[in-house]
Amino acid sequence: MAKILGFRIQNFRVLRDVTMGRLWNVRGTDLTPMTAVIGKNGTGKSTFFDAFGFLADCLKTDVEEAFDKRGGFKRVVSQGVRDSIRFEIYYREEHNTQPITYEVAFDLDEDTRPYVKSERLRQRRSGQSRGIPFSFLMRAKSKGIVWKGNHLLTTETESDLVTSQEIERLVAKELPETELVDLANTRKLGITIIGALKRHPRILAFREFIENWYLSYFTPDAARGLPLAGPQKHLNTHGDNIGNVVQFMKRNHPKQFEKILIDIAGKIPGINKIDATIMIDGRLLLQFNDKGFNDPFLAGQVSDGTLKVFAYLLLLADPSPPPFICIEEPENGLYHKLLEILARQFREHVANKRNKSQIFITTHQPYFVDALEPKEVWILDKGADGFSTIRRASENPVVQGLVDEGLPLGSLWYSDYLERLDL
Repeated sequence: MAKILGFRIQNFRVLRDVTMGRLWNVRGTDLTPMTAVIGKNGTGKSTFFDAFGFLADCLKTDVEEAFDKRGGFKRVVSQGVRDSIRFEIYYREEHNTQPITYEVAFDLDEDTRPYVKSERLRQRRSGQSRGIPFSFLMRAKSKGIVWKGNHLLTTETESDLVTSQEIERLVAKELPETELVDLANTRKLGITIIGALKRHPRILAFREFIENWYLSYFTPDAARGLPLAGPQKHLNTHGDNIGNVVQFMKRNHPKQFEKILIDIAGKIPGINKIDATIMIDGRLLLQFNDKGFNDPFLAGQVSDGTLKVFAYLLLLADPSPPPFICIEEPENGLYHKLLEILARQFREHVANKRNKSQIFITTHQPYFVDALEPKEVWILDKGADGFSTIRRASENPVVQGLVDEGLPLGSLWYSDYLERLDL
């Protein structure tokens, strides 16, 4: 399953230019299966979360709608910057394949509407460990060229943005195994359109990878509703179909479902059993049996923390878990003991090779950070220019040494020790 090794974000609000992990042209250590971003309020933790949401929205709808959702291009581009908003994702489809780089740039057109200015997918050849990767998708505005199957461009440049002149030059060469594409809608990602074609398997795989990202916007109030009965395989981003997922698990994976309920109930203090009942009018009723009480409590009666932990654990119990799970501040509304349980569950999930999920979390809770290793934690700060800077906690040997000696990383952060260190 695909894994993000590193990424770069440029000119996206306070993220003027930040890089995490490894890129094809940036030496570094791969992102860990579980990654947490910490920092003070206003340093850009929520912006990191929204950056992934923005890319997912671009794929699901279009670029203009994704910007409108956030107040428009001028509200998203970094203040004082007259350059494109850019994203670069360095990821690997499978453990035995060469990493692939996806680069995309957004800007305003002559009508001051946001559009896709440049887009590229590239990959090194089999056995190639150095040098510039070769493209198999290049797109500048509405024109693009794509290499069929697993073919790659025969020559390559190190330029960041694909230009119309480059596309015209390549088309004029009439290269074999290539296909010219005219993307009439410049507000649609090329991977959205071309990725729907089976003759382009790598583009299709990358599109499906982003489509399957899970970005949690869970709200307990949404989970308290009574949805119409009807099994659903996966938990949605707001969690208002939590009863439908329980219904699906109960019907399609009964033995696994019972084990999951026992497991989840044992991890939520005070809860003895969880079930979903179909009412006469066809709606689903989620029930929580509390130890010491004969009658169950309904979803509307249990605490926000209980519902939240149940939703996250149900997400992790998905037989086909998302490849990338992004959660903003999971600690909100949770007792610190529940948070410790949740942190352990996240770790167990990413450590299980069968799941193959990657979890990205933003947090300001030291109890959660206590459960992490320095290589898994990235610290956000505000630079002198007002833009965010980021560094990995493990980059400082003093921090790594203190944790190795038994000092919890969250406690070091709580005491402002990490901020005082010159990393």
